[in-house]
Amino acid sequence: MADWTELVPYSGLVNTSGLEPRAYQLNIIRSVLSGKNSLVVLPTGLGKTLIAVFAIAKALYEGKKAIILAPTKPLSEQHYNSLLSQLRVGSESILLLTGAITGAKRKALEERAMVIAATPQTIANDLASGRLSLDGFGIVVFDECHKAVGRYAYTYVANECKLRGVQLLGLTASPGSDRRRIGALIETFGIQNIEIRGSLDGDVAPYVMGKSVYTQYVDKNPTINGILMRLKPVIDEHMMRLHSMGLSPYTAFERMPKGRLIEIGRNIDKIQAKNYKFGALLHYIYVLHLTHAYDLLATEGIYPFLSYMDALQGREKKSRSVEGLLKNLNVVEAIRLARRAQSAGEEHPKMAKLIELMAGPLKGKSVIVFVQYRSTIKRIAELLNANGVSARPFVGKKEGVTQEQQSGVISDFRSGAFRVLVATSIGEEGLDIPSVDGVVFYEPIPSEIRNIQRKGRAGRIRFGEVIILVTRDTRDEAYLMVSRVREKRMVELVYRIKESIEKGTYRFAAKEKRGQKRLL
Repeated sequence: MADWTELVPYSGLVNTSGLEPRAYQLNIIRSVLSGKNSLVVLPTGLGKTLIAVFAIAKALYEGKKAIILAPTKPLSEQHYNSLLSQLRVGSESILLLTGAITGAKRKALEERAMVIAATPQTIANDLASGRLSLDGFGIVVFDECHKAVGRYAYTYVANECKLRGVQLLGLTASPGSDRRRIGALIETFGIQNIEIRGSLDGDVAPYVMGKSVYTQYVDKNPTINGILMRLKPVIDEHMMRLHSMGLSPYTAFERMPKGRLIEIGRNIDKIQAKNYKFGALLHYIYVLHLTHAYDLLATEGIYPFLSYMDALQGREKKSRSVEGLLKNLNVVEAIRLARRAQSAGEEHPKMAKLIELMAGPLKGKSVIVFVQYRSTIKRIAELLNANGVSARPFVGKKEGVTQEQQSGVISDFRSGAFRVLVATSIGEEGLDIPSVDGVVFYEPIPSEIRNIQRKGRAGRIRFGEVIILVTRDTRDEAYLMVSRVREKRMVELVYRIKESIEKGTYRFAAKEKRGQKRLL
């Protein structure tokens, strides 16, 4: 039978009282304690923090210091509290460090502390300014390490660690499915060891509460179809113009990935001939705005569609393209029909399905509804409350909400003051949101990282349900398929890289190809 004493002498520094020794945790901890730079990929809610605590305990036992980094202040606070309860060292030796503390005070605090929980930008700033030195540090833990791309502060701190021989430990539930991205992650952290587990692995399965994941399809109603038919010919006309100008390989906007549309815009920006560029921009602006409006209406509803069109209309300075778009007779009629439908109380079929779910399989349960667009969040919260389901919106700083207000909403949610949290992507990671009984995707999203983070909110301490709402014959169906393919590819790719590292055959080429590094 597994026992914490297997980790002597470091176990003496960790408070494991009430914690069941889990085989997979012991196996991963032993691997990390070897001292190699390690990447741990483990489903949400399966104890990555305890793995970090043991790694920190080893550093302390050897007379060295440690840092644990998290991308947000609330998550740093969560790690700080975990360290206070799980490390058998004096609380004065553990420091919570954020940008709210002035630089001069941070220097004195950092010199006294043995363990620091911090946001990455704070540590990066102090390393760059010389206020903090990594001399004497044994390990730096990077939570949500998949964020270590580009110029994010994780990258700078990781490079400093490698220069000074400090062990790096990256923790994530989802490193991504892009080969180059994972390769860059491996290189950034100098990874020598990968520990990956899935919910079906033998040493993990006994501890996974499980969750059901199913897709709920809805059909567009006649009103929405009628409005869409007003927008479609306008978009088709300008798509054909872009195609005839050699700027788009697509003639049908429904088949064009959004990433490709953005790429078309970048290519137009590079055009030198002014008249040609002006004509291209005119068509592009029509396609850009109207495809977004079309998708909002088809997959989200009338309210977000009108909110977007009102935002265009409300701009103080409008380009000639936007002015022309808003005066287009088909667009004007689409807006008129949408306003009439809204006045009559018509909604997207997803709204009715969501209310039905709350009265059926999710009745009385704590639920997070994840929504892609902020304009939809307000409407969903209003409708749920109007139908006797206590709900609150949960948005970020861009909407003027402070971290203190966010913490207040989470505290009320945890206490049961309301049962449905309607959230943007801010609810996916980085906040101490409690486990819930159910998660609803108001629409599928193509990102495998965000899919895993969302699903991980349910089924942590008891069986959970994940429900994905999909509108037939819309971009929803494509995103659903893409997310499934990417999630499967991510696991397969990480296992292949792990195997090649263990065999000594892995290498990451710094050779540039179209501005990207290549993984070989």
